[in-house]
Amino acid sequence: MDSGHLPTGIGSVDALLGGGVETDCVTELYGEGGSGKTLFCLEVALRVARAGRWVFYIDTEGVSVDRLRAMAGAELEGILKRFLLSTPKDLEAQRQAVATACALAREGKRPVGLLVVDSGTFYYRLSLAAPDEDEARQALSRSVADLVATAYQIGVPVLFTNQVWRSVRDGTLEPLGGSFLNHAAKTIVRLDRLPGDRRRAVLRKHRSRPDGSADFRITSTGLVGVPG
Repeated sequence: MDSGHLPTGIGSVDALLGGGVETDCVTELYGEGGSGKTLFCLEVALRVARAGRWVFYIDTEGVSVDRLRAMAGAELEGILKRFLLSTPKDLEAQRQAVATACALAREGKRPVGLLVVDSGTFYYRLSLAAPDEDEARQALSRSVADLVATAYQIGVPVLFTNQVWRSVRDGTLEPLGGSFLNHAAKTIVRLDRLPGDRRRAVLRKHRSRPDGSADFRITSTGLVGVPG
């Protein structure tokens, strides 16, 4: 890890981000289904675990064990020893999982290199237009605030994946969570599907980098950058 960045290992994306994911803030990834959000998180998580650091991974949609095995190869058993995986079944359980992960990271007994919440808005989306929508929004806001504070206090990068909705006004895909989430995340990247195995990372917000994009490919063993 260089000064303030965690390289993703995807060359084109690291160039776009100025060296990788920033280590003192929340990076939000959003995009439609199949755009590569989970694979991006796994790529970074495996890199962290290979370096001997812990990954706290909160998974609400079901990580493919077969995909993880293909990406990790013979290193899978050793890597899993440095994975703390939580699979909450509702938004309150997700909030508690985030709180526990943040507390353990701040405690410092393990060398934590990454926090992942994938997808952070799966259960929140289910609450929209329901009687408990306001309560769900508050729970999501508390979790995001906890992640922001933890990233800033101990310098651990946070990846937060977000689902999308389509604007009826202009047809664009927009991230869920409203203005609070978009403000809390200091880096926001939209992932787009391209033909075949290609995907595009579009930088929508960053503290020091200009807007831009970078292409990458999905392979059987991970993500590979495509030269611009």
